[in-house]
Amino acid sequence: MIEIIKNKNNLSELEINNIVTRVKALIINSNNQILLGHSYCEYQFPGGHVENNEEFADALKRELKEETGLTYNVDNITPFVLLKRYYKEYPTKNENTKIIIYYYIIKSDEIPNLSNTNLTDEEKDGNFKLRYVPLDIVEDVLKENIESCGDAQGIAEEMLEVLKIYFQNV
Repeated sequence: MIEIIKNKNNLSELEINNIVTRVKALIINSNNQILLGHSYCEYQFPGGHVENNEEFADALKRELKEETGLTYNVDNITPFVLLKRYYKEYPTKNENTKIIIYYYIIKSDEIPNLSNTNLTDEEKDGNFKLRYVPLDIVEDVLKENIESCGDAQGIAEEMLEVLKIYFQNV
């Protein structure tokens, strides 16, 4: 597993008072397309928060079911990227947050079942959609997203970094 650390404020672990753990999946089909979620103005890999005392595999399975309507077999997969990002005074002034994201690769030709999703209110309000994007243009799609929607820059840049690692290792 490759580890990426982003800590522009050089926060120490002792300065962290909020930790958020997430799991995300690069879902790739046999047509060399990757499944992306899109909400508000941002693309994202399917996935989300790990709840308290929840195993990573269970969280990944739950989040993917909520966003794609499908139950993926994730019991025997391991993450290929671990990203740790440190934020000073985020989400509020007196909070320093460490966000930990485990990225997994899932190969699947199953078609998402949007009638079986369980989206959050935020995802519904943002008109959440799923889109397959050919792997050979996904980087261009994300770069265009950065240009057309400045708010998406952080997530899109993170996705590009994870994709770069994926492409180097396949």
